[in-house]
Amino acid sequence: MKYPSLPVIAILFSVSVSSQQTRFHSDPDGKFKEAKEYFQKEQYSLAYPLLRELRQSVRETDIANTAITVQEINYYAIVCGLKQGEGRSEQEAEEYIDLEKNDTRVQMMNYHLAEFYFRKEQFGEAATRYEQTNIANLSNREIADMKFHQGYAYFTLQRFAAAKPLFNTIRTQTGDPNYIDANYYYGFLSFRDGQYREALDAFKVVENEKNYATVVPYYIAQIYYVQGRKEEAISYIQNKLQSGSNSQYYDLELKQMLGHAYFEKKEYAKALPYLSDFVSRSKKVRREDLYELSYCYYQTSQLNKAIEGFKQLSGKADSLSQHAMYLLGDAYLKTGQKSNARNAFLFCSSNSSNAQQKEISKYQYAKLSYELGYQDEALNSLSSFLADYPNSGYTAEAKELLVDVLANTNNYKDAQALLESLSKPSENAKRLYPRILYGRATELINDGRLAEADAMLDKALKDPYNGSVLPFLNFWKGELAYRDNRIDDAIKYYNAYVSGGSPAGGEANAINARYNLGYCYLRKENYPVAQTFFEPLGKNPSLSSSSFVQDAYLRTGDCYFMQKEYSKAKTVYDNVIRFSWPAEDYATFQNALLAGVRSSSEKISLLNTMMRKFPASSLVTDANMEVANTYMGDERFREAIPFLGNVIKNSNNASLVPQAYLKLGTSYYNIDNNTEALKQFRTLVEKYPNSPEAEDALDNVKTIYVEDGKPGEYANFMRQAGRPLSVNTEDSLTYAAAEKQYDDQKINAALEAFNAYLQQFPDGAYALDANFNRAEIYYSKKDWNNALAGYDVVAAHAPNKYAERAVLTAARIEFFELKTYAKAEGYYAQLKQITASQENKLEAMRGLLRCQYQLQKWTEAVDNARELTAAKGSSADDKSLANMAIAKSYQVSGDYGNAILNFKSVVQINKAALAAEARYEIADCYYELNKLADAEKSAFETINKSGSYDYWVTKAYILLGDIYFRQKDYFNAKATYQSIVGNTLNAELKNEAQAKLNKVLDEEGQSSKVGN
Repeated sequence: MKYPSLPVIAILFSVSVSSQQTRFHSDPDGKFKEAKEYFQKEQYSLAYPLLRELRQSVRETDIANTAITVQEINYYAIVCGLKQGEGRSEQEAEEYIDLEKNDTRVQMMNYHLAEFYFRKEQFGEAATRYEQTNIANLSNREIADMKFHQGYAYFTLQRFAAAKPLFNTIRTQTGDPNYIDANYYYGFLSFRDGQYREALDAFKVVENEKNYATVVPYYIAQIYYVQGRKEEAISYIQNKLQSGSNSQYYDLELKQMLGHAYFEKKEYAKALPYLSDFVSRSKKVRREDLYELSYCYYQTSQLNKAIEGFKQLSGKADSLSQHAMYLLGDAYLKTGQKSNARNAFLFCSSNSSNAQQKEISKYQYAKLSYELGYQDEALNSLSSFLADYPNSGYTAEAKELLVDVLANTNNYKDAQALLESLSKPSENAKRLYPRILYGRATELINDGRLAEADAMLDKALKDPYNGSVLPFLNFWKGELAYRDNRIDDAIKYYNAYVSGGSPAGGEANAINARYNLGYCYLRKENYPVAQTFFEPLGKNPSLSSSSFVQDAYLRTGDCYFMQKEYSKAKTVYDNVIRFSWPAEDYATFQNALLAGVRSSSEKISLLNTMMRKFPASSLVTDANMEVANTYMGDERFREAIPFLGNVIKNSNNASLVPQAYLKLGTSYYNIDNNTEALKQFRTLVEKYPNSPEAEDALDNVKTIYVEDGKPGEYANFMRQAGRPLSVNTEDSLTYAAAEKQYDDQKINAALEAFNAYLQQFPDGAYALDANFNRAEIYYSKKDWNNALAGYDVVAAHAPNKYAERAVLTAARIEFFELKTYAKAEGYYAQLKQITASQENKLEAMRGLLRCQYQLQKWTEAVDNARELTAAKGSSADDKSLANMAIAKSYQVSGDYGNAILNFKSVVQINKAALAAEARYEIADCYYELNKLADAEKSAFETINKSGSYDYWVTKAYILLGDIYFRQKDYFNAKATYQSIVGNTLNAELKNEAQAKLNKVLDEEGQSSKVGN
């Protein structure tokens, strides 16, 4: 930057100083007088140059000789600078105040500096300087200006108490230029202090002034209203609003006030347009404003608009919210929206502000829950209402509704608990009780809890009011007895069902009862009677016969076979083959056995044909064994050997493997190959030391060694097999004593004795027996862990005479009692391998599927599910669980369409826990597909039809909330989540619902008209 003019400026400055000094000395009084005259006339622009020249010409001698004059020149010069807005004058004024000893001039300088700050809107600094001013040295005009300015500075600093008396002083001076403004500010502060009469007097002064005419009417109207002059307020506001909708700054507020006034007068139609305009044009309003508008809509029968407003007032715990929800519920009822009314009454009933509204709403919520089919909620709500309001005017009606709910609900668990808690149940309730017990028993059966179900059925059988369900009780008692292999009991109850008229109800029907009776007599080997049940059910077979007819027809053939009516049996088996039914392999197998009656070679030929045609059949192992047995029966031992080898290689039927080894050794023995025979017997003893076949093998080994004259080698063989020839007498006696206690049913003594035996002889000759027996005792005591310890030892030494029972029981304990599904899976897998029983094989496959389902092993579950459904004898429960697993596999892969199809199959078959879960999953799949109407319908179906399964009902409610939230129906979403939070005992689901409720509240707050 260049400064070319600086030298010139310096010269001019020095000349100026010289001339000023000359002027001051030549005529100082004249110039000063002239400057003061300009100052007095407020001609500061003329006075300021003169004063500045005089000030600059002062010398040290002048300060000493004419100090007062110099002081006055400085005073007037600084004041003129302040009046002119000179920035440096501020600092000069402050220095003047700090240095000068003239109190009068210092106080006056404070005034002028305060005015300087006031003009610059530095009100804090201005207020400080005004406070250091003495009005005794000011003119009346200056005093009046200072009071108003000082009051205004205080006002802007919110020092209202200090400002108010200053404004009050000026507002009384009608000629003062600040008269109007002072009245406005005084009026405002009086209004603020609740001094409405003083405020009204002041506002009336400025009411029609240009600057205040659009603002002051709002305060005047409020004052009239507060003073109880409501008619005057209404008239006043109407007059002001007639000038035009935009003439008033507080136009909306005036309309709100006018609407409120009419509202208080209960003139709702008059209030409505004003309140509507206020709410619609405001970004946010108070809850009270929205309530008044909504109430006006309600009173003028504009119910849909009332609903829209009331909805936004839910969720608070005050009386306004409760009354809004009460009216909202009524508005919904009047418009036929019962579901929404139910939610409104839920909000109202959870608020205690008004006891009467709470009581009525609680009843209305329970009643609507019943009418809408929320049976579980109706049951809980009605019970709760009766407990809370035993003397209510609604008590009688509530009791009647509760009885109806119990009659129609499928929430049998809670219904049973409620009825059993009644000290004096009504006759109607007594009649309902056996029906509820029966319903609960069927649920327990479907859930696999058979012992509990059996006890429930027994209780119902003893009830004197059980007439309507007695046949069904007998049917299921027979079914449970059959599953538990109590065949005589099964026959007794099935026959009682048939004698009772065989009324149909799901699986309980005449056909199933007769079919099951056929199996009962088949197990008892009473084939003539079994035939009388199967034959009618399997008549007229065809290509398209159902699996049920096919099985009954096949069992008829088996009855003929067992009664040696071979020609009739062959006709049956030939037809099965001709129709190519799934049991064609079995029919071929049976035909081979029939042929064996006449010709062993024909039998062997047919068995070979069967194995060739059906290589994947589960009967292939049996066929190999049958061929081997036939050859051995004909003493063709060499030809039997390869078929026995096939049995050993095939793992489909592990129970036949020890037999195969025994017979293989026997065959080698009979062809004089003792070396190979011993090898097979040794393998049998080593692999299956605890099997019954191992004992036979040891006898054969003894025979061979004795025949060969090698007793020493026999003794060595026995030692290697862990069977030394000298029996330990103490071992034998100790076990025998324990077994005696057990046989005598001295259970505790027996348990102690078995434990003592195992402690003394952990590897004793009877260790396996002791472990099994003590496990059975622990099982009877429900000491699951100790029972498992014994069963596990037995299972580890399978096959043996106890293995199947031990493995099965261990699996049941792990699954049903301990819920350790991974361990249960291992036991069920073992059972599937070792059992020869069709019933146990089915239970093994069934248990495997349940474990895989719980462990979410969908790939393994799908394969096992399909195998189980294809197995002979698989039940409806098996098929429902299988479909559930397949559906889950589709669901997790995102194939929701196929998932829904399989879930629906579950619902058609099952009526218990699986159906409850399947219904929920159908709803969830529809939700994932964004088919919200279908999802909502399916969620309601879950709630209405799965009452005994709280978890899935609660999950369905949460899903309903999700649906409403996605639809931006915040009211119903909020009500649904709130209901869950307030009622569920499941902490996980409660937390989930609370988190979602918080999310709804946040989003609703952003879109709501109601301000915070």
